[in-house]
Parts: sequence; C-alpha cells; structure tokens
Amino acid sequence: MKDWRAQLIRIDSRGEAHPIGTVASQRMRARAGTYRILPAPKHVVFMRYTGEDGRRDASDGAVVLLSGEVTAAGTLCDILALVAQTGWRGELVVSDGEQERSIFFEQGNVVGAVTNVEEERLGSVLYRFGVITEAQHAQIAAATQGGKRFGEAAIELGVLKQDEIYSSIARQIEEIVFAIMTMGDGTFFFLDGFDESRLVSRHTVSANALLMDGVTRMDELRYFQQKIPSAEHVPFRIENRGTPPEEFQGVYSAIDGSQSVGELGRQTGLGEFDTTKALYALVQSQHVTIHPPRVSGGPTALVSAANGALRAIFSAAHASGKADELRANLASFAVGAGVYEILFRKAGPDDSGALDPELVAANSLLITGGAEQANLLKQMLHEYVSFALFSAGAAMGSGAEGELAKQVAAALAGLRPQG
Repeated sequence: MKDWRAQLIRIDSRGEAHPIGTVASQRMRARAGTYRILPAPKHVVFMRYTGEDGRRDASDGAVVLLSGEVTAAGTLCDILALVAQTGWRGELVVSDGEQERSIFFEQGNVVGAVTNVEEERLGSVLYRFGVITEAQHAQIAAATQGGKRFGEAAIELGVLKQDEIYSSIARQIEEIVFAIMTMGDGTFFFLDGFDESRLVSRHTVSANALLMDGVTRMDELRYFQQKIPSAEHVPFRIENRGTPPEEFQGVYSAIDGSQSVGELGRQTGLGEFDTTKALYALVQSQHVTIHPPRVSGGPTALVSAANGALRAIFSAAHASGKADELRANLASFAVGAGVYEILFRKAGPDDSGALDPELVAANSLLITGGAEQANLLKQMLHEYVSFALFSAGAAMGSGAEGELAKQVAAALAGLRPQG
C-alpha cells in the first residue's frame, strides 16, 4: 500500500513550499533549480524548469503537450488513441512513483519503449516467452555487468542471433504498451519529441493495432481470470474427453499436471496471455481443469497461493461491479487488524487484489523475527483471504459466494495454519 502522506508538500501563505513526507523531499531535491510556475486550475500546481531567465529554451527540456492523472485501469487507452490519431512525434512517460515506462511515438506508430519494471526488461521477456532458459538468462545477465545491453551480450555469447533479438524487442514493446493500459494509478506526460539515441532499435508498430489488441486482452482477461486466476495455477488434463481442437493441441500436449500456467507459457513459447487463452478454451471444452497453486517453497509460495484466491475473488467482484466496495472493506480490515499494515507495506494489493510475494515475505520477518514465520504468515493470509471471500459474498449474494468458495477452497486449505 502506498504511503500517500510521504508524498505531501505544504505551500504556506507566503508561497513557500515545504515537503512534509520523505518521498516529496526526495523528489524536490532531485529537481533543484529555477522553475516557472504556469497558469493552472486552483487545485493543481504546474511548474517547468526554465533556469534563471524564465524563458522556455530547447535546453530546458521537452515541451509538455499532454499531462494528467491515472485513476483507473484503461485511463491511458484514450491517450494512446489521441496520440495515434494526431501522428505526434514524442515520448509518453507513465509513472506511479516507482514503476516508470516511456513509449516513443512517430506518425501514429510506436517506434520504441523503455521500462524500469524488471519483468518487462528484455531478458525477462525472453525468458517468459521461452526464448532462453533460466540458466542462459543468468549467464547473459552476468555479462551485462560491465555496461553492455542484454541483447548485445546475448549475441556475443552466441546464445541468440541479431534477428531473434530484434523480434524480441518488438514483443517487449507490446508488453510495455499493454502494461500501461492496465495501470490504475499514477501520472502521464506526453513530451514533444525525443532523443533518437534512447531507442535500442527502431521499430514500426501501429499504435492503433496495439490499442485494439490491448483492449481485447483486457476484456478477455476479465473472463479468463474467473477460471484461471493466476499464472501460478496448475492445469490438469481430464481423461477420456477425446482430442481437443487442433489450435489448442500444442498447449494441451504440454500439460503434465506439474507445470503452472506461466511455466507452460515458457515451454510452448506462447507467453502467459496466449497460454491462458488456450487453457480457458480447453476448460470450456472440458478437456482441462485448473488447480490452485501448490503451496510449497517457503513464504513467497504461500503469498502466491493467496494471490491465486485473491485474484479470483477480485475478478468476480469486478464482474459484479463490487470491486471498489471489496477493496475498501479489505483496507478497513487491514487497518483494524493493525499488523497487516506492516505485513503489506509497499507490497500491494495491486488492481487485481494480489500482493508482492517477495515484499510480504520480507515484511513478515519484521513481525515474527524468523520464529514460526511460515505458520504465522499462513494464519494471517488465511484470515485475509477468508475475509475477502466473506466481504465479496456479502456484496454479491450467497449464490456468488458459494461458487467463489469452491474456487478458492484448495488455496484456503493450503493456507490453514497448523495447530
């Protein structure tokens, strides 16, 4: 959960700005210099760097053509559509304070993208789509320590060829664009023009095509998550159901009852979304059933198991128009219980209701000191997921709660503490 107070600044009656929180102080220190305050609505402060002369010079930074707040998933779809239609050349910067992405546009096309989000970096994309193995990823990452780009290091090591890197960067661009479309909180700025040297390689991907694909993906995911809540869930074949349609046989044949959705995406090379799409069709045709994540591997695995249940609950609440009510009830529950504020610090929940497994696991050590960490974490996650199920059921009705309870029963059983 974000600490909103850490971002506060107070402007006193003399017009002097004082940072209240640590985040606000850090951001102001990083922008030391002379700014011009521009006309804006009374509830907004808009300043841009000009230097002491007060003039907007080329050396003072790109002109802001558009800017605004992101308050819900899908907000940026309209901005992407506008930029595609106008054919502007520039950089769309999207940030939530921690994650930052830039999309570079020219004549209605996306020509490049950069990100600081680890799972969207080139190495992670190559791994998630099964282009490289985990060992190869580690080998190439080690070779980048001297400052080389990941793709350059992969070519020098003989792991990949130039054409493979080029096509994978195009896929990375798609993943970054789709990610900003689902952002539910943050700010965006469209800056006039961009520095050509920031492009790792130049591509020409239709912004309108990306927009249509992204909207379709967002709509489909809402349906898919009702049956396949997360990439950690494990598909199983249903025996004696005959041969599935040819287009899904690649995924079907790879199912072994041990690999998760994400692992199948790597093995087949389809990635998580297309694998989920195929599995959804196989579930509908009753060739496949989906089991909750296996609860093994320590605290992070426990959080991942809880995430599967939470995503299923939030997906159902979203479909019923009750997601905001559920989110508010869970926030109140977490505050009332006290200790959840420490457990979930900077760890979510995100828009899907999921928590960051690594951060929750680390935060749990602050509570337990390492003693009985797994059992206490189980207890807290079990109570949190149980309340989420109760709250969603109260909002959606007993019929919906019964169906949800079936979906998350295995996860709750795995989270039940000992003794």
